[in-house]
Amino acid sequence: MQSDKVRNLVVKMHPKDNVLVALTDLAKGETIAYSDEHFLLLDTVKAKHKFYTTDLSAGDEVIMYGVLVGKAQYPIAKGSLMTTDNIKHAADPYVYREVDFKWQAPDVSKYQHLTFNGYKRSDGRVGTANYWLFVPTVFCENRNMDVIREALQNELGYAVTDKYIQYTHQLLNAYQKGENLDTVDVQLNATAHTNRVFENVDGIKFLNHQGGCGGTRQDAATLSALLAAYANHPNVGGVTVLSLGCQNLQTQDFLNDVKKQNPHFDKPLLIFEQQQSLSEEQLVADAIKQTFEGLVEINKLERTPAPLSELCVGVKCGGSDGFSGVSANPAVGYTSDLLAALGAKVLLAEFPELCGAEQNLVDRCTSEEAAKKFIRLMSTYDAQAHSVGSGFHMNPSPGNIKDGLITDAIKSAGAAKKGGTSPVVDVLDYTEAATKPGLSLVCTPGNDVEATTGKAASGATLILFTTGLGTPTGNPVCPVIKVATNSVLAKKMADIIDIDCGPIISGEKTIEQMGEDILDYCIKAASGEIIPKAVQLNQDDFIPWKRGVSL
Repeated sequence: MQSDKVRNLVVKMHPKDNVLVALTDLAKGETIAYSDEHFLLLDTVKAKHKFYTTDLSAGDEVIMYGVLVGKAQYPIAKGSLMTTDNIKHAADPYVYREVDFKWQAPDVSKYQHLTFNGYKRSDGRVGTANYWLFVPTVFCENRNMDVIREALQNELGYAVTDKYIQYTHQLLNAYQKGENLDTVDVQLNATAHTNRVFENVDGIKFLNHQGGCGGTRQDAATLSALLAAYANHPNVGGVTVLSLGCQNLQTQDFLNDVKKQNPHFDKPLLIFEQQQSLSEEQLVADAIKQTFEGLVEINKLERTPAPLSELCVGVKCGGSDGFSGVSANPAVGYTSDLLAALGAKVLLAEFPELCGAEQNLVDRCTSEEAAKKFIRLMSTYDAQAHSVGSGFHMNPSPGNIKDGLITDAIKSAGAAKKGGTSPVVDVLDYTEAATKPGLSLVCTPGNDVEATTGKAASGATLILFTTGLGTPTGNPVCPVIKVATNSVLAKKMADIIDIDCGPIISGEKTIEQMGEDILDYCIKAASGEIIPKAVQLNQDDFIPWKRGVSL
């Protein structure tokens, strides 16, 4: 970002760009100075939106972040607001080519000898949390899962519903007494996990889903691999499996996938099949009792120091706005570079939101095999979208567009900033585990929950989730850290936001300073010293991807 006297008005994201981003509301008729040029605004330009810095003819390329992000639909005058009417999505093609890519790693000397306190597993990986996981092999067991969740979480100190139950009780008392309901004192600021029975068990998590039967056999196989990846996750200490018995996804299929992914799997694993049980009541009671005994065992595991190289951090954006690619995403990108330089793993997913950034990522791949795998996964995904009358160009949501992300290429070029600038060491298909230090690309949809679900399956032990509009997304086994792109959001939705990148917009902090702040937070969160808001609120979202078209 340019640091001159007009920094707080506009910013140019790359020297090649022919648009400027408004950092504050700009009025029609106002003259904006940037660098050695002056621009008369022909329209009002709200913060987060863009205006053109040159006259454009129909078909001319619009460049932002140094890449093609769209084409003019008709003649556009310099100083005009970018709109969905005057620009349409466009992106450059991409191919594998031999490039002598060189990376200048950031200075990590201040972090070189730091550690975090995590849970060491027998396979050598280190978790940032210690959860007990409930896995249904089929949706028929969701109701039993809900009954067990209420019993265990409420009684063992992991529920977040107590404050709402108390509030409802107060409303009921006021109603029965004929009092005005508006006089009831609302106290909803309490959080969960304050009275845990098991100090070293961070939560009891449940993977309710709608699959396992009735769909294709391929869907069942993908779901099995996904559930096995969660059972194998370093943040999971023990697993309870509920099965009906007759479903497509058989328990043995799940167990085979567990062993395939980790031949030395040795966590406590409890299996209950309803069609072999005496009654539903007996099934639930047995599951609760044996899980309780398992909780006693995994509670014996304590946090111990581990090098930062043992972290595996997913980077994600959702509810994005026009500041996502200006503040939070580049800051998280710098954090990603710090982690890569330290030998940690970083996971960048959301393939529909890499549209337009492909060539840069291909050029950064450390092997031809990885580059061509990325090209294959991207092109196959794009073809699937077009086969049903959709496409990556339809990815931006109404909220994205309203807040300045006019085309998918604009959204994607900003989203890709989360991955920093380091080499791409590996490309992973859905549910494939990350094994190499450095930045890996993971094939998932852009959909917030499907993407976070996929990142956790690949081994993310923390997820940095940037947002400009606000979203309550979390994950059952991987703590999700919410990073706001702007201070207005951070203050308005303080109950779900952990980190505010607004100081970048105001000029109070640089991207690099904010990136270090984010890494500092990650170290504390990985050690259990800070509990991210999504974890406090039990935002345990889990949506398996059926590999159909999902953007």
